[in-house]
Amino acid sequence: MTRISCAVRLLFALFLFTSLSSAWPWPPSAQHLDGLIQRRQGSRSSSDTSPAETGNPKPTTADDDAEAAAPTKAIETSKSGATKAGTQKSTKSAGTKTSTVDARLPAGGVNMITPAAIAQTSYYKVGDYVTFAWNYTSLSIEPSKIDVIISCQANSATYTISNNASFNPTGSAVWDTKPEASGTAPLLTETYTLIIHDASKDVTAVPQAGHLGAYNQFQFGMYTPQPYTPLSEGWKCATCSGALSSMDQQALKFMLGMCMITILSFTWFAGGFGALF
Repeated sequence: MTRISCAVRLLFALFLFTSLSSAWPWPPSAQHLDGLIQRRQGSRSSSDTSPAETGNPKPTTADDDAEAAAPTKAIETSKSGATKAGTQKSTKSAGTKTSTVDARLPAGGVNMITPAAIAQTSYYKVGDYVTFAWNYTSLSIEPSKIDVIISCQANSATYTISNNASFNPTGSAVWDTKPEASGTAPLLTETYTLIIHDASKDVTAVPQAGHLGAYNQFQFGMYTPQPYTPLSEGWKCATCSGALSSMDQQALKFMLGMCMITILSFTWFAGGFGALF
């Protein structure tokens, strides 16, 4: 009986203690513990954020580096492609091509083919067609157009054969020397100079390295034929004659006189020694 009463009392005391503990408020130390638990949870959630947000570097692996480099490479590729496209566009819009030539190189020249450069002075009759042919030497920058003209110093006249002609590695020109086709100034029996130069430059321009300079080294003669005059109409040769000139006659008389003197002298000398008798 005593043991049963003790057990009842113990159960009653336990029930009473449980009721009082659930109704009794938490002490300040427990509230402080709750704050610590919340701060611990906040620090744990903040540790899950990215390194860029927290400012702390995050250890990376090879896979992470490859994933991070892929977008950057794509961006750089797109930027370089855009830059290249922009450069090509600006280059095409400019439409100019610049080339540098070594200043030590000689200026471009002309080598005559027809007539040959080693030939003697050529003479052409006024009224005929005169053909010229040439090629270029030491030419690094080709001109787009060329001019071919003839110059005569005697009457200070120039005659244009080709104006703004297209450039060809082997050039040629035909000059019609008829009076009605040669120009206003009549052709004289004189020496003429062939001039070939870049149409974009003046004839007196200073030659530049690799560029075509004005060529004026080929000279030739032009003559006007005299009209035909029959002998029956009194034609006479201005440079020839059927008779001897006065100087030729004097020379002939001198030679005959010397022969006579030589013969008489020899006869007298031989007769003095009795060789003839």
